[in-house]
Amino acid sequence: MHFEEMLTLLVHKGASDIHLHAGMPVLARIGGELKTVSQSAITPEFTTSLVEKLCTPQQQARLRTFRQVDVAYSLPGLTRLRVNLFYQRGSISAVMHTLSSEDKDLSKVSLDAEYLEFFRDQRRGLVLVTGPIGAGKSTTLARLVDEINTHHTRVIVTVEDPIEYLHRPKRSAVIQREIGSDAVSYEKALLAAMRQNADVIVIGEIRDPATASAVLNAVYTGHLVLSTFVSSDSSSVLNRMLELFSQGERNINRVLLAESLLGIIHQRLVPTTDGERVPVTEVITMTPRIREALKQPSQTDRLREVLREQGLEGYQSFDENLLSLYNKGRVDYQTARLYAQNPTQFELAILRQSDNQGFGDWADE
Repeated sequence: MHFEEMLTLLVHKGASDIHLHAGMPVLARIGGELKTVSQSAITPEFTTSLVEKLCTPQQQARLRTFRQVDVAYSLPGLTRLRVNLFYQRGSISAVMHTLSSEDKDLSKVSLDAEYLEFFRDQRRGLVLVTGPIGAGKSTTLARLVDEINTHHTRVIVTVEDPIEYLHRPKRSAVIQREIGSDAVSYEKALLAAMRQNADVIVIGEIRDPATASAVLNAVYTGHLVLSTFVSSDSSSVLNRMLELFSQGERNINRVLLAESLLGIIHQRLVPTTDGERVPVTEVITMTPRIREALKQPSQTDRLREVLREQGLEGYQSFDENLLSLYNKGRVDYQTARLYAQNPTQFELAILRQSDNQGFGDWADE
C-alpha cells in the first residue's frame, strides 16, 4: 500500500495520531487507544524516504542540525497533518497528528458562547490556551481565530511551527507564516508582525524567554495576542511561564503578565460516547481580584480559593464543563467521574441537579 493510501485509510478510520518507527509495525491512536494497524515492521529505508517526501530543503537542513523537525503535510480534500520527524536509534521516525480546518471540526471546541464572544471581541491583551501535550490546544486556538475572522474586520497574523489550520479570509485578512519557510523564529516573526499592521497576533506556542518577552511587548504596544502554553494545571500557568525568565526578571514579569492576561483556557481531552474525544475546559477570565492574586506568589498558589471567594465571577471550572457535556450525552457517567477533578463532588452535583443548586459551593476542589 502506498504512503498516501495508508494515511487516507487511517484518517477514515478516525486516527488522531499515526506512528511510523523503523522496526515496528504501523501504530495509530484511534478513539484514544493506541492500536497496531499493520502486520509487518517498517523498514529504515521507508522512514528515511519520508524526509524527501515531506520536507523542503530548509526543513531537511533543520532535521540534520537539530535531529528533529516539525512539518505539515496535506491530503487534498481530506485533512492536514502535523508531522514530527526525528532520529531514534540512528533511524528516522515520524509521528503524524491529523488536523483539519473544517468548520465541523472547529465546532467540537466545547467553549461556551459567552467565553467565545468575550475573547473574540477583545482588542488588546493576552489569551493563553493551556494544557498538556496532545490536549487539542491548537484546535481551540484555531476556533478563536475563526471567531474573530467571522465577526470582525481585523488583520490577523499567525506565526506557527508548522501551520496547522488553514484560515480562509472571511471578514478579516488572515496572514499565516510558518517558522522555517516564512520566518526564522517566533521572536523575530513577532517583532515583524508589529510592523505589519496586525490587530491580532497568533503565536503557535510560547517556548522560550525571547518569545515570552516579545509577546509581552506586543501586548503593550496595543495588540491582541493569542497563544498556547504547555501546562498541566491552570493555576500553575503563571509560575511555569515565569520559569522561562532569569530569577532577576521574574518579579517584574509577574506583574506584566498579570496585567496583560485577559484569560486562561485550560483543557484536557476526554473520550466521548461516540468513540471520539472532546476538549473539556477550565476558563479563567481576569477580574481585578484575580489580577491582584496573580501578582503575589502566595496568592497565586491559592488561585482556586480566590475564585471561590469571589463567587466564581469570570470562572468556569473543569468539572462544570464536564457536567454540561455529561448532561448533553456526549460523555457517559463512568468516563465523567473518572476524569472529574473532584469525583465525589461531581457525583453530588449530578444528584443536586433536580434542585438546581449547581456548582456554587465548589470550584473543582
